Amino acid sequence: MSNGIGGSTAEAELAQLKPWSNPAPAITAAERGERLAKARRLMVEMGADALIVGAGPSLRYFAGVGWNPTERLVAMVLPREGRPMMICPRFELGSLEASLGIEAEIALWEEHESPYALTARVLANLVARSVAVDPALPFFVTDGLRLAAPDVAMANGAPVVDGCRMIKSPAELALMSQAKAMTLEVHRRAARILAPGITTTAVKRFIDQAHRALGADDGSSFCAVQFGVASAYPHGLPGEQKLVDGDLVLIDTGCKVQGYNSDITRTYVFGTPSPEHRRVWEIEKRAQAAAFAAVKPGVPCEEIDAVARRVLEEAGFGPDYELPGLPHRTGHGVGLSIHEAPYLVRGDRTPLAPGMCFSNEPMIVIPEAFGVRLEDHFHVTEDGAAWFTEPQPSLDEPFRPSN
Repeated sequence: MSNGIGGSTAEAELAQLKPWSNPAPAITAAERGERLAKARRLMVEMGADALIVGAGPSLRYFAGVGWNPTERLVAMVLPREGRPMMICPRFELGSLEASLGIEAEIALWEEHESPYALTARVLANLVARSVAVDPALPFFVTDGLRLAAPDVAMANGAPVVDGCRMIKSPAELALMSQAKAMTLEVHRRAARILAPGITTTAVKRFIDQAHRALGADDGSSFCAVQFGVASAYPHGLPGEQKLVDGDLVLIDTGCKVQGYNSDITRTYVFGTPSPEHRRVWEIEKRAQAAAFAAVKPGVPCEEIDAVARRVLEEAGFGPDYELPGLPHRTGHGVGLSIHEAPYLVRGDRTPLAPGMCFSNEPMIVIPEAFGVRLEDHFHVTEDGAAWFTEPQPSLDEPFRPSN
């Protein structure tokens, strides 16, 4: 095909890929110091003597430790003053020291010991009577801490954690720009390998291999490939599908670069689009563009969702979440988590501010027929918004030629 869909193979496309030529710089120790300083200012505002952050994206954000949470407690206790304290199993000490991106003291616990009792002793030594708790900390951890330190008041630490993470620095924007550019290149090449009979599994495998070839952290961080009627379900259907001529193709995928996420969706047709495909795709395009144009510092997040829905309702979709129409929010914050605060949804009145980053994806679902989702990300600037990736130009030409 001449529009960038089909005509190649997975082997040919992978052979042309190599690690990203201009990788974004890593987050520096100085920037992490600034993050800790801001967290302390926010702790003072909410009256917290310390902040507890568990393994996961927030621990990577503050301490550079990119570990996933498990049943074993790994956490940072940040006091208002003094060095942070890391809580860690003793047998993980070497790995922690190799990962740690800040100056910190380390408190260790053995397998038969209670990490909660250890944390309680740390808080007592700090004379911490009120603690802001990472909102992503599992219940069994917060419950263990509550029982081990009954005299310590514990509060939701979202004002501190989200208050820091929702505003991205220039270094974070650069890492996110790289991740999104890599995923858009993978999308472009995935369209080229499509052929009658190809399976969703084969396309997913190619997308993972392509992300790895470009240097993503661990290949695809997620991947959804939906053909035909499966596209009418926002997160697809179980099982494998085979591509046939005339199918609408919806591919939603992303990767990570130093922990920062991409998440891009493209929708096009393998073969000749129907008049209904064209009609719905153009409405989706208008809704996405309207949401982007409405972005200004100070505008409540929920207003961006409302703008997109007004475009859809004027075209006969909805209202609200009714189908045919948009069954979910217009967008989500993105950074070290693929979905993070704030959100472009009714009820989230967070004022937009420069440095916030969001997806823009006001999907249209036609039940039992097909769905169209165009998803790109933007960041808020001083006077509006800027795309990380240019939106899909058209239904017939889904990708601009690569440079």
